[in-house]
Amino acid sequence: MSEEDDLDLNSLDDDELVQQMHDDLYDGLKEEIIEAVNILLARKWTPYDVLTKALVEGMRIVGIDFRDGILFVPEVLLAANAMKGGMVLLRPLLAETGAPRVGKMVIGTVKGDIHDIGKNLVGMMMEGAGFDVIDLGINNPVENYLEAIEEHQPDILGMSALLTTTMPYMKVVIDTLKEKGMRDDYVVLVGGAPLNEEFADAIGADAYCRDAAVAVETAKDFMARKHNQLASA
Repeated sequence: MSEEDDLDLNSLDDDELVQQMHDDLYDGLKEEIIEAVNILLARKWTPYDVLTKALVEGMRIVGIDFRDGILFVPEVLLAANAMKGGMVLLRPLLAETGAPRVGKMVIGTVKGDIHDIGKNLVGMMMEGAGFDVIDLGINNPVENYLEAIEEHQPDILGMSALLTTTMPYMKVVIDTLKEKGMRDDYVVLVGGAPLNEEFADAIGADAYCRDAAVAVETAKDFMARKHNQLASA
């Protein structure tokens, strides 16, 4: 039995409980996160405060250590899965209260490519950072992206590819957006093992994201710029 098993989360004050949640997220402890979310809600915390102060802040710490090579993909997936447990409780409450979201992202692996671990990780980390994420899955033709953009009106479009043979399809999607006069309405982020900055520039993407932590930082930067532009307009 570890100390964790003996720990009564309810006995912690709010600050201690939030700190414990950061630790539990880091360790990928889903049941503890669900219990702690319920405790904070019972203590009359707003769903938005639970999301931002406990879950998003906890995942921010995970993201930093992932970026710095202290944590690796399996640990981050466990942390993201624990976060998802908390999000199942919070999502309907957030929708009810109309809580502000950082932004909205449509993400998918492009046509011909069935790799999804990297994409899933980006989606989870983006959700962990407070974004609404619509995940289209794998093997997406341009029509899937267009339908999702029309239906969900995202701020960001994310495309992933792991094969050098499917990378050029990203350009097909971007060129289609250009033809329809929609390209400037969305931030387009691309990622995947064979990609690099030069490729992203060549196909007209806004940025290449080396990994999930970079994707979150990049998306937040673009959203901050967008808000600043709107404020100064």
